[in-house]
Amino acid sequence: MKFLPFAVGPLVLASASLVAQQAPTMPTNPFLGLMTAARAHAKAHGAPVPVLSPVDATLLGANPPVDVTQLHQAGFRVVPWTTNDPVKMRALINLRVDGIITDRPDILQTILKQEAADHPADDAYFARFDVAAHRGGRGLRPENTLPSFEDGLDHLATTLETDTGVTTDHVSMIWHDQFLNPQSCRHADGTPYTLANRVYTRDISSTEAQRTFICDKLRTGPYPPNTQTNDLSLSPVAVAFAKHEHLISPYVPTNVEQLFHFVAFYVKYYTTGPGKSNPNAATRASNAARVRFNIETKILPLPNDPAGRSVANLPVPKANAEPTTNHTVDPQTFVTTLCGIITRNHMESRSEVQSFDFRTLQLVEEQFPKIPTYYLTASPKILSTEFVPTALRQP
Repeated sequence: MKFLPFAVGPLVLASASLVAQQAPTMPTNPFLGLMTAARAHAKAHGAPVPVLSPVDATLLGANPPVDVTQLHQAGFRVVPWTTNDPVKMRALINLRVDGIITDRPDILQTILKQEAADHPADDAYFARFDVAAHRGGRGLRPENTLPSFEDGLDHLATTLETDTGVTTDHVSMIWHDQFLNPQSCRHADGTPYTLANRVYTRDISSTEAQRTFICDKLRTGPYPPNTQTNDLSLSPVAVAFAKHEHLISPYVPTNVEQLFHFVAFYVKYYTTGPGKSNPNAATRASNAARVRFNIETKILPLPNDPAGRSVANLPVPKANAEPTTNHTVDPQTFVTTLCGIITRNHMESRSEVQSFDFRTLQLVEEQFPKIPTYYLTASPKILSTEFVPTALRQP
C-alpha cells in the first residue's frame, strides 16, 4: 500500500506559483520529520503512534536537536536513553520527557520522588512517568540476566528494557551483542571462553546456550563504578526460578518467553510464595503484575555475513567495538520470532518493540499492529543516510 508520509492539501488546478503557495510545510527538524513519517506508516496499518527514543545527549545542552516540546505538541512521546547521572535525570524531567531508560533505576526513583515533592501540581505527570530499567538495570547486576530483571522489579521499574537475537531454534534470546560476550559470560565447565572462540546467537540453540554458558561476570560501565554485584543472596526470586526451571544457574542466558514466565513467577513469589512476608511484597507484586517489556531487535542496516560462515573466518572484534556486519538472522525472522512469542503469550498490551533498524519496526507495524514501536535514534546526521529506509529518510 502506498501512502504519503505527510498531510497534503486539496488538489489545486492552478498556476505553479499558486500550487507552491498551497503546498504543505514539511517538518524541518529531522526527528519530527522521522516521527511524522513513522506515524503515517503506522496509521496506514492500524498500529499505534510510535514513540521516539533518542540518546539523552540530543536533548541536553544548548540548542539540542531533539525538541521535546515540539514533539509533544505533534502528539509524540519521548523516552530517552541511557541516563545515569542525577543532574541529567533532573534536566530531562524538567523537559517533561515521558520516561527515562537507565542503568540505575534506584537513583532515578529517588530523583523522581524529590521532583514530585517539589512539583505537587504535576502529580499526573509523575504518576505516568516510565522508569525503564536498561538491560534489567545493569548498574546493579550483570546485564540482561534474571537477577538483573529481578533487581529492576525490586526497584519498581515500570518497564524492563532488553535486547534480543534469534537462536537456531528460533527463540528470542536476550543478549545485547551479536555474540555471547566473553567479558560477561564464561563456559559452565570452566574451559576457556574468549573472543577467538566466541559464539554468536545465530549459531546456537537456546537449550545449548543455557547448558553451556553462565553470564555472571562483573563489569564496569557508564554508571557509578563498583556497583554491580552477582551475589545470589540478593536475587532470591531468580534462585527459586532457576531451581523450578532446572537451570544450571540463575545467570544462564535467558529468553523473552522465559522472562515473561519469570515475571509471573516473581508476582507469585511475593503474593503466595516465600516473599509474601516481605514488607515490600504487595508493592512489588502489584508493580510486576503490570510491568512493561521494551524489547530491542539487535540488528542494524549493515551488510550481512553469509549464512553458515564460520566464526573462524570472521575477524576477531575488538572489545566493545560496534559491529560492521550483521551476523544475525534477517529482519523478517527477527520480527516473526519476537512478535510470535509476544502474541503467543498474550503480551501485546504490555510489550513494545524498539530498534535502530527501522526495517524491523515497519514490519512490526505492518504485521503485528497491536504491538507499539519505539524508534531508537542517536545523531541526527544518521537520519538522512541509507541507514534509514527511504520512506523515513530525512532531507
